[in-house]
Amino acid sequence: MKGAYAMPNKHLATYLNDHLAGAATAIELLRHLLDVERDPDRRAQLQQISLDVEKDRLTLKQIMQAADVSESEPRKAAGWIAGKAAQIKLRLDDPDSGDLYRLQSLEALVLGIEGKFALWRALREVLVGVRNDLADFDSLERRAESQATIVDRLRIEAAKGALSIR
Repeated sequence: MKGAYAMPNKHLATYLNDHLAGAATAIELLRHLLDVERDPDRRAQLQQISLDVEKDRLTLKQIMQAADVSESEPRKAAGWIAGKAAQIKLRLDDPDSGDLYRLQSLEALVLGIEGKFALWRALREVLVGVRNDLADFDSLERRAESQATIVDRLRIEAAKGALSIR
């Protein structure tokens, strides 16, 4: 028997793979934001968020491995397609990758981070007493809260530029 389970729960496998695809989409979105961001302070914040999201993705992969949950190729592909479709939509809305592009990208990112926070809380509850050794969920939740705070602040800055009445 590999990991903690003889056979992974199908719902658990779906849930974890959906979040893994979401993490990959977030990393891609952050790459695009970093490509267009010129302000050094915002770039530094986005770079740190990107590093943290990558760490979180690796933690999720370790949890999946311990739970004997395989990465789903179809879900990876669906996540990739969704990410590309989102980029097309964002570029159509703001071809110059200006304030509206930043606003909508950051809004999608903050929603994803809130979903990740919910993931860590759900896994804590499911795994308590079963596999307490898989991750430090307190730290993961604090990191997600910090990420959401930073990204939301950047989102509000972008909103002021994109949505101002002139």
